Amino acid sequence: MDEIEDPKLTIKSVGHQWYWSYEYRDLVFGHATEKNFDSYMVLEDDLPKGGLRLLEVDNPLVLPINTQIRMLVTSSDVLHSWAIPSFGVKIDACPGRLNQVGIFISREGVFYGQCSELCGINHSFMPIKVIAFDPSVIRKK
Repeated sequence: MDEIEDPKLTIKSVGHQWYWSYEYRDLVFGHATEKNFDSYMVLEDDLPKGGLRLLEVDNPLVLPINTQIRMLVTSSDVLHSWAIPSFGVKIDACPGRLNQVGIFISREGVFYGQCSELCGINHSFMPIKVIAFDPSVIRKK
């Protein structure tokens, strides 16, 4: 009942102790797409020059701008919370429950967040990195 817009893209985020996994299953640029991947924090010794400590991940979530996006959030083990302050989004990831939030990103950039629920000993090592891109630039090339 909360759904106002018709989402063009659906992403499922699953919290694990202590990383996030993502599932894309939608039509992207007119093609059926299915992609699953895990996103782990990059260790301090492996950080690229200029990388942000405790915020960099090996596989960031890549999302288009100016697109209605539906995020489905759940957990495989304990309570987690998927939070990106720049988006104004903080949604609980509960085992056995699928929570939903709508996202609309209006500008390109790199956005960071973290698990915002005390989920265990490595809670502070569950960063979230989102790279927002303009899909119209890709289509022109």
